[in-house]
Amino acid sequence: MIIDRTGMAEFLRRRRESLQPEDVGLPRGQRRRTSGLRREEVALLAHMSTDYYSRIERERGPQPSEQMIASIAQGLHLSLDERDHLFRLAGHTPPVRGPASEHISPGLLRIFDRLHDTPAEIVTELGETLRQTELGVALTGDLTAYTGPERAIGYRWFTDPTTRLLYAEEDRAFLTRMWASGLREMATLRGPGSRAAELAELLLARSEEFRQVWNEHEVGLRPRQVKHFVHPELGVLELTCQTLLDPNQSHMLLVYTAAPGSESYEKLQLLSVIGTQTLR
Repeated sequence: MIIDRTGMAEFLRRRRESLQPEDVGLPRGQRRRTSGLRREEVALLAHMSTDYYSRIERERGPQPSEQMIASIAQGLHLSLDERDHLFRLAGHTPPVRGPASEHISPGLLRIFDRLHDTPAEIVTELGETLRQTELGVALTGDLTAYTGPERAIGYRWFTDPTTRLLYAEEDRAFLTRMWASGLREMATLRGPGSRAAELAELLLARSEEFRQVWNEHEVGLRPRQVKHFVHPELGVLELTCQTLLDPNQSHMLLVYTAAPGSESYEKLQLLSVIGTQTLR
């Protein structure tokens, strides 16, 4: 496919000018004169330099990579149709849709961007964390930093002992069964060659514990609504998890709250003050 620099620049400019900072979770600030987002704000959202993004809008520079286009599409909160259109303008074949896609829908992002005062994350059906609020990072650490199979919490559960330290000891036996059960269901649903099937094969080769629970053929276990997280400074927090599912992408928004007046509620308030300093 051939890159359409003019079409891409005009499309990006139009999308940028149609958005306001609050639409994408950014502060408006004072003395704002720009109609829509600034180029530097899009660059921030897309995790690239302002100069690089500006050259795209000015029809200059090398052809953006697929990774760069995906970052811009996510940063601008594009729909799947808009994302695919941008890929074609950039001279690339659009990524696959469905459960293997990591493009978060604009609707889910709009809700996520408003969750400033609570731990929350967006995860895939395999438990790969795509986004976290600041308070979510303060609670569990940066779960978006993992790469490869380690991105899936079920994989880390059986291969990295430190993963279990985030959860109360009384919950760990159930979580061991649940992760194996969930992976079995996903591997069966998505079929041979799927990411779920690949994770299962890797774990069967690496973990004796996983082989034992896998051979039980347990299915149907679902996460408990009340979770017990262990923070290195605050101790155990009993949090209720509310889940919002995007059926088109199989992404889930997980929001963790504590009952008002409870000890865990007070700990969450303190966590917002402590932030991530204890986890660094």
